[in-house]
Amino acid sequence: MWLTFWTYAKKNLVCLGLAAAVLSTNAQAAPWKPAAAHGPRPAEARITGVKAIDNRMRDLTVMSPAMRTSIPVRIILPENWSKNPKATFPVVYMLHGGDDDYTSWTRETDLEALAQHTNALIVMPDGGRNGYYSDWYGGGPRWETFHTRELVRLMEKKFRASRTRAVVGLSMGGFGALNYAAHHQGMFRYVASMSSYVDLNDPAVRLELALGTAKEGIDIKDVWGDPVKDAGNWKAHNPVAMPRAFRGMHIHLSAGSSEPGPLDAGHTSDVLLASELGEAPLWGQISRFARSLRAEGVDVSTHLYTPGTHSWPYWRAELHRIWPSVMKSIGQ
Repeated sequence: MWLTFWTYAKKNLVCLGLAAAVLSTNAQAAPWKPAAAHGPRPAEARITGVKAIDNRMRDLTVMSPAMRTSIPVRIILPENWSKNPKATFPVVYMLHGGDDDYTSWTRETDLEALAQHTNALIVMPDGGRNGYYSDWYGGGPRWETFHTRELVRLMEKKFRASRTRAVVGLSMGGFGALNYAAHHQGMFRYVASMSSYVDLNDPAVRLELALGTAKEGIDIKDVWGDPVKDAGNWKAHNPVAMPRAFRGMHIHLSAGSSEPGPLDAGHTSDVLLASELGEAPLWGQISRFARSLRAEGVDVSTHLYTPGTHSWPYWRAELHRIWPSVMKSIGQ
């Protein structure tokens, strides 16, 4: 998302001041709570299609009642999936960034090789090109409900997923990972957020939201409501506003300095500029967030590295760096 945002922003600088003014707010509100269930148990998601990519990778088509449409999900089966037909397996959910899809982790990294000798189920759901991993305030889409309720149940029912889980996300997906963990305490043991904005009140984030949604024809008020009138809902989706919610899990935060390095070789000038600008606001946000987490007794680690831009070469390296810790957290 950051890449397309900054490319778009260069052509629309006159909008920046107006966007910041419209979206700025520091209001306080009560913490987020899931909507109460009423009436009969809602319909469950179901698998309507399975495509075998290789001996362990599958692409699922999942009909979601919450989304009212079918959503693609890529999975990598555990090594002993066929050998132990009655066993359950820990799960790693992996959330992609904005302007991307469920294929990104296997397309851009060697995730399948990393998972080759593990008995973990790897689940990579689609999250929409700009879905924000949220149940939209305007009534739909309902990404959070799909991912944290419907998909979790489906993986337990159809793929013998256990309740031992980790979640890894990058950029918009890192934001989603943090929000899902905070909203559903106890769901994940380990949460990794790579190059993600963590403060919705940061001016750079507000500008990104204003221009990014405008480019896609989205009204940001449909996502979380009006930033002033519905400040409580904005705060409930703002990781820095709820540090206590992360107690009981390990949080890993990483970002680059925005300075290009050897891993950026081959990038065009436009892509390089966008990836530099996309990473620039994150280091400060993440540093402040990590301090607030530690002050609340949260188990947190950080990797603030230089050089490092908002691009896949650095996320591939970070995935390799954290993978042993992810596996250890789920008993692998």
